[in-house]
Amino acid sequence: MSTPTLVLTLALFVVLLLVLVSGLLLAGVAYVTHRHPRLEKPLGVAGSFAGVLIAAVAVLIAVVALTAQ
Repeated sequence: MSTPTLVLTLALFVVLLLVLVSGLLLAGVAYVTHRHPRLEKPLGVAGSFAGVLIAAVAVLIAVVALTAQ
């Protein structure tokens, strides 16, 4: 494997792990807010949390794409 291929593979692996962990965190936030409804509406909190995570992943992918060139 050449170095650029290795870097791209590592970057994709990190993005995959980030997506999996983000999904688990999103499910955890939805569960906590569902168990304690007075905290916030479950879908509202989960939706805003998902929006922040999607923005963070998009920034990371953009940084990896710009540095891989």
